[in-house]
Amino acid sequence: MDDLSARLMAAVVKAGNRPSTIKALAKQFEISEADYAEFRKAVRDLVKSGKLDMAKDKTIRVPDTKGLIVGTFRRSSRGFGFVRPQGSAPGQKADQIYIAPDHSRDASTGDQVAVRLTKRPKGPGYNSEGRVVQVLSRASGLFVGTYFERAGLGFVKIDGTTFSAPLLVGDPGAKGAKPGDKVALEMVRYPTPVKEGEGVITEVLGPRGQPGVDTLSVIRALGIPDTFDDDALMEARERAKEFDDQVVEDRTDLREILTVTIDPATARDFDDAITLSKDEKGFWSLGVHIADVSHFVRPNSELDRTARTRGTSVYLPDRVIPMLPEIISNSLASLQADHTRYTLSAFMEFDAEGRRTDKQFARTAIRVDRRFSYEEAFAIMKGEVPTKVDALAHAFDGIGDDVDDVEIDFVAESGEETEAPYVSPEVTAMLGQMLELAMILRRRRFQRGALELHMPEVEIDLGDAGQVTGAHLKGTDASHQVIEEFMLAANEAVAEHLTAAKVGFLRRGHPDPEPKKLDDFAEFVRGLGFSIDQPQSRFELQNVLAEASKRPEADAVHYAMLRSLKQANYTPEREGHYALASMDYCHFTSPIRRYPDLQVHRQLVSLLAGQKPKSDADELAALAEHCTRTERRAEAAEREIIKIKLLTHLATRIGETFEAVIIAVEDFGFFARLVELPAEGLVHITGLGEDYFYLESGTHSLVGRRSGTRYRLGDRLKVRVARVDIDRRELDLALALEGEGEETPELPPSTTARPDRPRVPKLPTSAPARGGRKPPKASTKKAKGGDKGKSKRKGRRS
Repeated sequence: MDDLSARLMAAVVKAGNRPSTIKALAKQFEISEADYAEFRKAVRDLVKSGKLDMAKDKTIRVPDTKGLIVGTFRRSSRGFGFVRPQGSAPGQKADQIYIAPDHSRDASTGDQVAVRLTKRPKGPGYNSEGRVVQVLSRASGLFVGTYFERAGLGFVKIDGTTFSAPLLVGDPGAKGAKPGDKVALEMVRYPTPVKEGEGVITEVLGPRGQPGVDTLSVIRALGIPDTFDDDALMEARERAKEFDDQVVEDRTDLREILTVTIDPATARDFDDAITLSKDEKGFWSLGVHIADVSHFVRPNSELDRTARTRGTSVYLPDRVIPMLPEIISNSLASLQADHTRYTLSAFMEFDAEGRRTDKQFARTAIRVDRRFSYEEAFAIMKGEVPTKVDALAHAFDGIGDDVDDVEIDFVAESGEETEAPYVSPEVTAMLGQMLELAMILRRRRFQRGALELHMPEVEIDLGDAGQVTGAHLKGTDASHQVIEEFMLAANEAVAEHLTAAKVGFLRRGHPDPEPKKLDDFAEFVRGLGFSIDQPQSRFELQNVLAEASKRPEADAVHYAMLRSLKQANYTPEREGHYALASMDYCHFTSPIRRYPDLQVHRQLVSLLAGQKPKSDADELAALAEHCTRTERRAEAAEREIIKIKLLTHLATRIGETFEAVIIAVEDFGFFARLVELPAEGLVHITGLGEDYFYLESGTHSLVGRRSGTRYRLGDRLKVRVARVDIDRRELDLALALEGEGEETPELPPSTTARPDRPRVPKLPTSAPARGGRKPPKASTKKAKGGDKGKSKRKGRRS
């Protein structure tokens, strides 16, 4: 009776089929008395999942879908949840629908659900209420947690705050699990408000806290494939045997053209290389050469299936999970120096003002002359290299003409003695020209209204054993901007070319923001003292972002701008890219690590061969959705691992004092980011001293009613690490008050003081939307800082 559920669904939804009782359906299906109990269970399971509905008269029918809202469910640790309807922006509280615990069925965080509204919002700042009618699709059936035993049974406490109660996993020691091990489990029965969940252990990941187990836990929890099938590996080896770097086939041979790459110092694969020249009239010829992955990964092959399934490479602090086997990604396709490599090239001509005057494309073969890290390239661009080239070359007389690899000492402009490889005058000149052209293109991009957000990226410092030794915010310099501008130019040129040819391809879209979201952003920054009259004007937004970059509120303003925008995605539709102010844009420059780039390459190669590329609209739409989903998954994995590793490190530094910046203010406290270790934690309102604090929305401050003490967005202050909960991904901070002893103020336990806080700090607006039906007004909200018994946050915050 494996297909019983499918047959039941087909029978019930059949046109003209009248509602029937379970007994009537059993008769229709000719179910024997011995099989009736199993049949009834199958029907009831379909009802519980929301796929079928049972009326008051016990008849079974298809749920009434009229008036239902489809969205993503998020359950709090206390049972209730919220549904964000499709099309609404993440983090917008007022858009979300409150779901009471007894109206959520067995929906889990991330599930797609259908909701029927039961109560409309009473006014601004209130949420609608509803009940889950049907779980349409599960976010995941696989979870990760910590194994323990109790009363002769095995249980798993799932990481995070999705499930408040442990899940039963049956007999102790399943799969050899020992108490304290991190395990992956598959859900057998999702928990409901009235019934506990149950799972089965599928893999023991290792002891909790052991190096590498944290990363593996996130990989398993998000369902990221991290091994390659034998068939894919065998095919990659076959491609390697076929490849002869002495044969350029019918490609344009560019191996004698000066070519360089600029990448991070720790880069393992190299997608792009650059050639550049400038004529006497000031016109530029730029060549952007991208690894021709399509030569090795044939459509519908095992390698193609693997790459498509993965969608993207995943870059984590302690490892990379490549989209393609390393024999392809780190060898055959990677643009390594001094090796012949196949590429797909975009040749672009620009006038002295940076206007593109021509574009051409070709299948090419290149040989990279020099590989630079960003730091090395930037030093050369700034002139911090030996300038007396002739004298230096003369000094090496007698050791040969080729001194490219000779290490020499020189004094940089900074006066610091360093060691660097000799750089030829030709390479030095080209790097200088690259900087010049990139800045011209950059100016033109901003002149047409492009926006640039400076969002800090965290980089973890790891020791030899994989332990965290520190962390810092990634820095960028002009060399990063050079590569960024050239890649943007190539992406745009390819998208325009494919658009003109009326070819279907995966575009990189970024829809225009909703006017109301921009109005909210304008109101937010005005409260910080910024001037903005027309938030729909890109140029006014540019001015605000530029001014904010010089002020302490920079992170808050840029983050608020990001939340006002919609998320970029892959799409077959020509919807434009708002942030780049570009109508036609795609991803072309990273086919080693992104499948959409590979799809674009194939369409372009077909055009170059004189063929009309094939593209099915429905298949392209499905591919766009899949690639967007895998990109989101990779980003979530990186964020989660960084958070875990920072928390693991901070757990060893309880009580230590750090400088921090307030990045978000709420009525229950404020979030602060540490400066030395860029982790984000909560300073709860109960730890602010013996005073009544209220949220002053207009100034984005928490203000003490008696003392007048003010904690404002962007303020710098000293905090202490008070509590770390790695499994729940929570960091509590406490003020390090002047004159205070070494003893860290005790925060309320998580069961009372930390009701379901947002995973990402939510910036306030002038009229913050509340998650509950009866939110407190900002002007009257009070909480006594020293009263631990009154520290609970409002429960229905979305």
